[in-house]
This record gives sequence, C-alpha cells and structure tokens, in this order.
Amino acid sequence: MTAKPDIKTLGSLKATEYKSKNIKDELRDNLRNKILKKEPVFEGIFGYENTVIPQLEHAILSRHNINLLGLRGQAKTRLARMMTALLDEWIPFVEGSEINDDPFNPISRYAKELIEKEGDNTPVEWLHRDDRFFEKLATPDVTVADLIGDVDPIKAANLKLSYADDRVIHFGMIPRANRCIFVINELPDLQARIQVSLFNILQEGDVQIRGFKVRMPLDIQFVFTANPEDYTNRGSIVTPLKDRIGSQILTHYPENIHVAKEITKYESRLDNRQTETIYIPSLAKDLLEQIGFEARESEYVDSKSGVSARMSITAFENLLSTAERRALLTGEEKTSVRLSDFVGIIPAITGKVELVYEGEQEGAEAVAQMLIDNAIRSLFTVHFPKVEKLEKKGVEGPFQQITDWFLEDDGFLEITDESPDESYAKALNRINPLNDLIEKYQPDTKPEDILFLKEFILWGLAVNKKLNKERFRTGVFFS
Repeated sequence: MTAKPDIKTLGSLKATEYKSKNIKDELRDNLRNKILKKEPVFEGIFGYENTVIPQLEHAILSRHNINLLGLRGQAKTRLARMMTALLDEWIPFVEGSEINDDPFNPISRYAKELIEKEGDNTPVEWLHRDDRFFEKLATPDVTVADLIGDVDPIKAANLKLSYADDRVIHFGMIPRANRCIFVINELPDLQARIQVSLFNILQEGDVQIRGFKVRMPLDIQFVFTANPEDYTNRGSIVTPLKDRIGSQILTHYPENIHVAKEITKYESRLDNRQTETIYIPSLAKDLLEQIGFEARESEYVDSKSGVSARMSITAFENLLSTAERRALLTGEEKTSVRLSDFVGIIPAITGKVELVYEGEQEGAEAVAQMLIDNAIRSLFTVHFPKVEKLEKKGVEGPFQQITDWFLEDDGFLEITDESPDESYAKALNRINPLNDLIEKYQPDTKPEDILFLKEFILWGLAVNKKLNKERFRTGVFFS
C-alpha cells in the first residue's frame, strides 16, 4: 500500500493533476491498463479463464451493473471482492461527509454547504480502495430503511428541524456506499417491494425516502449474486430490476479434475506441520476431486442445489487431519495418505450435499460412502483394464491372480485405521500379484505412491464385486 496523499484541503487538491471520475470509468480505465500490460486481473480464480472472466471484463468495459448467476460455491462473491483491485488506490472525499462526496462534484447538502462556506479551505480526507467495498446479504427481513434510508426523529429533535427538512434523513447502506462497489448477495431472497425500491437508484439516481425525492446521482458499481434455484424456491428477481442490470454472467463448477485440484490447493487452510509431514499421492488428490464430480451426477444428490467447491476443500483438510492423527497416535514423524483414510472425509461430504428424498432414505453417511465408491470405480478404469462381470472360461483375466490369492487359506487382508506405516506396508506387500499388475499397467508409478495404488486396486476390485470389503469400527477387511 502506498502512503496516503498529504493533501488536506480542496485548494491543495485543485493544485494537483487529480481529475475526478465516476467509479465505472475508474474500473474501466484501470482494467484497460491491466489488459494492455498483460497483468493478471483475477488471480486465484481457476477454470474461468475462457468463460466467466472474459464476460466479466466485457461488462466492466461496458460500464454495466452485473448479476453473477450460479450455484453455491462458484466464487461469485470472491469475483466481486476482487474488483476492488481495479479501483484507484486513493480517492479524495469531503471530510465529514456520510456519503464520500467527491470534492469536485458534491451531491449531499452537507458537502455543498461546506464547500460554499469554506471554499478552498474545505477539509479533504482520503479513502483507500480496500474500504470501498460494501456487501449486504439479502434476507427477507431487509427493509428499505436498511438499504436506502429513513427519517430520523432523533436527528430532527436534536437539530430542531421539521420533518419537511431533508436534513432529517438518515442514509442507508446504498447512499453510504457512494463511489464504492456495492454487492447484494442472494438477490432473489430480497422481497419484491424492496427490489422495486432499487429501480430509480439503478436508472435515474433518485433516492426516495418517506415522501422525499432527493435528487442524488449516486455513483455506485452494483454487483448482484443469485442462485438459479432461488428463482423457483424462495423468490425471484422482479423483471424490471433484471432489465436494469446490464450484464448477467453465468458461473459454473470446474470442468475437469486438474482445475478442481488447483482450486483445492489454493483454498485449503493447512498447518505447515501437515504439509511437511504428510505425503499425498497424486491419485489421492484425483480421487478426492472425483468425489465432487460424482456428487454432481448422483441421483441421490439434489443437482439443483449444487455441490459447492467447498466440499472438496474441507474434505482435503479432513483427509490430511485423518493421516495426521494416525501419525500422532503411532508416534511416527512422517506418514502418507492411505485410501482407508478417506473414511475421515465423510463428515465433510454429509455437511455439504443436499439429498433428494431417495438420498434421505439411504442416509447421509451411506450416500457419502457410495460417492467415494463411485469415484474409485470411475478412476479405476482410467488406470487399469475394465473389470468384466463375466469372463470367458479358460481365459485368465488381468485380476485373476489377485482374486486367486484371496481364495487361498489365509487369503484375507485387514487394514486398521491406526496401524503404523510398517504394519500397513507389510500387509499390502503380502499380496505379490499386486506388484505384477502395477508393473504391467502403471510402470511409471513413483515408489512413494505404490502402497496407495495397491490399496486402490483392492478397493477398485471390491466396488466392482470381485472382492468382499467390509468396514468395521476400527478399519477395513478384504476377503
């Protein structure tokens, strides 16, 4: 952050090269400069490079108010907050003004009278761009007074003014956000009559409060967010208001696992001790993200509600915490994520998905386990041959030796949740046919990923009905 300008009066400001501009021109000019210089605009937003971000830039260049329409967990509010980076770092305003009056273009009675009285000695203060972001979550109890303002009887009594004097008005959030970005989240939740009160502000710049029609050309960049499900469930955006919003931009979920992994990596809040002591196989990261893709396609999950990217983020944090707790219990300084650790992410799944009736009948935990199994099934065919339900007689399938091993007298495998790494490795390494399968189909697997891949094969055969897998209180049992 650069230092605040050392200009204290209107006269000093006039002596500089400062030129006031409205916020939409400010955003437009700074975006143009960033594009010309090839500077990144929305850093930390992944998967929108060729879809949402270009449309958002078009809207800013067009000086439009914006509606971001999409399911939950699609970075709508994050995009709006990042728009502050396109504002000038400091702007001057008349000191004492409730609505950040531009010294060169005052709009409030207070600022006009002060400038008329003080002239070039009018005190000037400076506002940083980080303080030019206002946000309001739309709820059914929001009133016109909250957003626009109301008559303040206490102010009228203190100043000995009649209610006919516009100085008795107490401004709401929107006038106080003059020359700022104002975000209304979940717009359809706002009652229709409250949405109607925004018409004039968006189009004409009038502020109408309790019979006062105060002509105040407010300078605001509006950004609205909405969930398409809200249009049918809880409310809708009234048509005249939609007509006044310049650009409606559709957001979306990650289109592939690579993008999903980038989001999870960027957003996860991890302790350094977790990242330094816990190794995460590449396949484990893929599997974690695949669960989100399976949830969005599942017949048990309400697709209209969506499955937030937060599910993968919190699941990733839970996965590392599960491995971390095991290492602490066994006294090991370093460990690696196991597939059996995925039981620890179930609370992150059950808290993030909305189930349809059939899902409720199955139960949240059962659906979560089903999603994990489906993810394993989907990725198994990427790494190994498809498991055939019926195999030809006399032809040995690629997994025959593994299933034969389990048919022997001691053909079972038990992996407990809290077993030390040495015991875990010893148990998996007993099954020699796993080495042959990996050597044949995944020969480039890193040595540190081998044990996870071995366990993955067993889970893959179990979800494809080639092996039995039973979950007991302290671990998993294959037979």
